[in-house]
Amino acid sequence: MTKITVFRNRDGEYLGFDCLGHAGYAKEGEDIVCAGISALTINTINSLGMYTAEKFETEADEESGEIRVRFEHPAGHDAELLMKSLVLGLQGIQNTYGNDYIVLNFKEV
Repeated sequence: MTKITVFRNRDGEYLGFDCLGHAGYAKEGEDIVCAGISALTINTINSLGMYTAEKFETEADEESGEIRVRFEHPAGHDAELLMKSLVLGLQGIQNTYGNDYIVLNFKEV
């Protein structure tokens, strides 16, 4: 199962996200749930770097499937839009494939 935690402050501003684990929907190389989650998260990170001026840190461990992103400051307008798009896509996967493969949580920090 892939667990994604999206971090926001009390004002609802995005602070980052963690993505951990492999979905386990199918064998490695055939897991469409894991591929969808990976495509959304990696594209969001790449888009944040390419299309926004946000300063953020990212860490990844391919073996564990962990991806960690933290903004230096709460996400500005463009980064917020990209984060909302990420959440929308992840919710779509969760609604389609269920909580056995992906769990999306929000945490106020």
